[in-house]
Amino acid sequence: MRNVTYSMNVSLDGYIADPDGGLDWGAPSEEVFRSWIDEIRGVGVHLLGRRLYETMLYWETADQDPSLDDSKLEWAGLWNPLPKVVFSNTLSAVQGNARLASGGLAEEIERLRAEPGEGDIAIGGATLAAEAAALGLIDEYRVRVYPVLVGGGLPFFPQHERQVDLELVETRTFSSSVVYLRYRVARQAVP
Repeated sequence: MRNVTYSMNVSLDGYIADPDGGLDWGAPSEEVFRSWIDEIRGVGVHLLGRRLYETMLYWETADQDPSLDDSKLEWAGLWNPLPKVVFSNTLSAVQGNARLASGGLAEEIERLRAEPGEGDIAIGGATLAAEAAALGLIDEYRVRVYPVLVGGGLPFFPQHERQVDLELVETRTFSSSVVYLRYRVARQAVP
């Protein structure tokens, strides 16, 4: 069965965006950006909320920018053909290799898990991930922790009143002092 993963940059105090919605503090070094490239190679489909989808639209034409470096061109070459499912109540159309979700999040994930295909089902965006977490659908949390306190904003972890036990699968410290943590949700075996 395909894993559902949630991966984002996060401040040390737990936010993916600062109080003003800013992300400048999370601009990746080349080394961290390469880790995103490595990760996206293992993704078979990406689920996005409207805000992240609109942010990522930049990559639809980024490869036409002659000043783009090799790693950014490589990312665009991997990102653009990747199938994407966008969850939005306000969009009526999407661009590139994307489609609007036709059902709820649980139904989409169930359908994607049942389809033949390889690679993880990645979730991008804190609001969409919070819904998936509340439904118990996330299998792995992948966090790049930046050495900054932003003091508030959009939290990485949903605020649900239940405990979720995690198993550390991988850790890495980058030269920029960003720390990568990969946790698998510890699930009870069904007898």
